[in-house]
Order: sequence, then structure tokens, then C-alpha cells
Amino acid sequence: MAKSKVYFSRILTPERIIDMYKALDVELKGNVGVKVHSGEDGNQNYLRPEFLKPMIEYVNGMVIECNTAYEGARNTSEKHKRLFEKHGWYKYFPVDLMDENDDDLVLDIPNGKVIKKDYVGSHIDRYDSILVLSHFKGHPMGGYGGALKQLSIGFASSRGKAYIHSAGVTTDQKAAWKNLPEQNKFLEAMADAACAVHNKLKGRVLYISIMCNMSVDCDCCAVAEDPCMKDIGIVASADPIALDRACLDLVMKSNDPGKEHFLERVNSRNGVHTIDAAYELGFGNKEYELINID
Repeated sequence: MAKSKVYFSRILTPERIIDMYKALDVELKGNVGVKVHSGEDGNQNYLRPEFLKPMIEYVNGMVIECNTAYEGARNTSEKHKRLFEKHGWYKYFPVDLMDENDDDLVLDIPNGKVIKKDYVGSHIDRYDSILVLSHFKGHPMGGYGGALKQLSIGFASSRGKAYIHSAGVTTDQKAAWKNLPEQNKFLEAMADAACAVHNKLKGRVLYISIMCNMSVDCDCCAVAEDPCMKDIGIVASADPIALDRACLDLVMKSNDPGKEHFLERVNSRNGVHTIDAAYELGFGNKEYELINID
């Protein structure tokens, strides 16, 4: 398999996100969905709508998101919409909660390692192409959060999130947290779900990850640790596996002393296993060519 192309810039501006999109040399056509993370209520690190506004407007995109499977401000459509308003998204964009009506689209995963189906927000079929904008940071359960997490947990409906977190045991929000699997099974379930979504969107999806505000905690945490590393930059690819691998490599090659704390979170959760499992599923490559466009 030929190395995947991954583009990197240390310049962290809204305009540079557009440059990274252009570098991929693939035009997202038709009705474009832009997957973002709305940010849990109280979280200080999520990507603000003002920062993403030029990119979303450039592709004339619709902001898309799904509800969560845990208590908080985003586990029902009513609460989630209130939070979108509070965080300023509606000021700039139309927003589509893809499982707004508690409805799912079920994707089959015949070669899945742990789960054989994935429940995603049914509105995914409204979009001709999708841009996945990820905030690369740590994560309490997955070790890190990047493009693969956005594909798996991010596109999953509330039921789908419960199904992934329980490694296929249940779609019930409350029951899922009582049936958490062995760690690698959870990571492999994420890889399975990411595979399902990427293959559904194959040829009409691009990935851009923003390496800033890099806390060991996710944007889903209401009380997250402050960032432990300095901002690194923007990374983009058509291959989500190569993209996540490149982001982790950029952390490891950094001379920032805060990387030890960040990598402890990644390694203590065996986060790299998600990349390895995704690679074995065959929808991307761990080998990449890093192209600097500064």
C-alpha cells in the first residue's frame, strides 16, 4: 500500500484551515456536512465556532453533530440545541443534529472485530460529502481523540455511542456504563465503527485535525484539565488512520515537556491500539508522507 499523504502546517489560523483543505486537492461537492464537536457545557478547550467559521463557510457547509450517551448537556436533542445556542453556533451556522428524532441508520460491518453493525445519526444520508473537523487532544477512555474518534463516536447516534462503549452489548444509555468491556475491545469497537462510516463516505470525505488546546481530557468533559502542551498546528488528509498516526508522531517528536503527561494518558489507555485495529480493517494506512505547507 502506497504511503498516504498527510499535510501539516504550524500556522494556526482560520484561514490556514482553508489552505489545508485546498492542499488536499479534492472538492467536497453538493450538500456538505461539516462534523464538529459542540463542546460539553463547562468545557474550556473545544474549538469555537468563530475559529471554524471561515472553513465552514468556504464549503457552504451545514454543521452536523449527534447526541451523547451520558448525563450532561448533550444527551437529548432539546438540551443539545440549548447548548449549541449557548456556545454561539447558531449565531453563524445552521446546525443538524443527525439523530435529532432519536432515529438511527444501521451500517453493517461484516469484517468488524467486535461489532458487526454501527448505529449512526440517520441524517447522514442528507449529505453528498462531509468534512470532518477534529480537535486533536487526549481522552479519558480512548487515550486520545482525533479523526477516528470523530468517525466512530462522533457519528454514532446516542444508541450507537452506547453500543460502541459497551462493545456491542447494549444500545441503552444507562446500561452501557454498567457493561464496559476490556479496554482493547472498546478501542476495537471504535475502529469498527470508524471503518463503517469511512467506507460509507469513501471518496467524498476529508479530514482536518486541529492540534491546539491539547488537554489530556476530551471536549466531552464538563471539567477538563487545562492544556498541557503548546499548540502544534493543523494536519489534514483523506486518510483518517494516517492522520491520527501523524498527529501522535508530532506529539512524540515535540520538545514540549508537557508531552510526557499527554502521552501518559494515551499510553495508559493503549490508545495506539485504535490506529492498529483500524489499519487491520483495511480502510487506511499507518505509513504516510508528511508534507509541510508552511
